[in-house]
Amino acid sequence: MRTDGERRTVEALEASGVPYVRTRHGRVGSLVEAAAARGIEPADLVKTIVVRRGENDFLLVLLPGDRTISWPRLRALLGVSRLSMPDASVAKDVTGFERGTITPFGTTRTWPVVVDARAAGRRVSIGGGGHGVGIELATDDLVRALGATVADVSEAG
Repeated sequence: MRTDGERRTVEALEASGVPYVRTRHGRVGSLVEAAAARGIEPADLVKTIVVRRGENDFLLVLLPGDRTISWPRLRALLGVSRLSMPDASVAKDVTGFERGTITPFGTTRTWPVVVDARAAGRRVSIGGGGHGVGIELATDDLVRALGATVADVSEAG
């Protein structure tokens, strides 16, 4: 494994018992490039977004690559009136991953996970903890392993 993040990701996946396939490709500059490098459609590449709910209170939102967060739906789900996205340095501090490598497996601190309903019931690729690393798995396995909430929290990107 090439990075500490990749090592933590693989260790967390192994500990969870979730079947997965790890893939590698060169460094990419966008989600569309990452999907092409993995031989999948952007909708099948699920991005992990760090969201701030309050002071030292974060969650991870997983969305298909062709979707964006629906802030009104996410606020309603969480019962809050305000959410924000932290900058890259805060996201790294609270997950242990750089932007572009964030994954819900192997974070340095455990945060709640919300998976967009459009990703449920499918096989997808998520970040693997390092640049150019992907993890292919069944979303339903991810949901079970992480105790994630599945909800409609996205809109067309």
